Amino acid sequence: MKKRIAFLALLGVVAAHPAAAHHSTTMFDHTKVVSIAGTVKEVHWTNPHVAIFVYGSLAAGGEPTLWLMEMTSPGNLVRAGGWSRTAVKPGDKVTVDFAPLRDGKRGGALKKITIAETGKFYTADIRAQERANLEEQPAK
Repeated sequence: MKKRIAFLALLGVVAAHPAAAHHSTTMFDHTKVVSIAGTVKEVHWTNPHVAIFVYGSLAAGGEPTLWLMEMTSPGNLVRAGGWSRTAVKPGDKVTVDFAPLRDGKRGGALKKITIAETGKFYTADIRAQERANLEEQPAK
């Protein structure tokens, strides 16, 4: 009986682990959308969250700096439509709309990224992919 209780307790701990490991998005100010223009430095296409590093500036003529854009998992981005490991590559000139970090550091939650050369855009908002005329809607 003790072995069975110990096994069930261990099973409960293992099952609860993924829920405890997930973090909140409260570090981002989702009431604001900020835009930067720049060049993709790196793309980390890994779980649990894809990250894109962009070397750019907030305003035209501003001093370029490195920004970290966070997104959901690769699987969610693929299901959102259009994303792939090579959708955005180092060297791409881009414009990024994002919810900034609340602490003022250079980073945020990517909302939309547009490739300057092609005009093709991607969003990290899975539900936005389902909205009609997304390309005609201003970023929120």
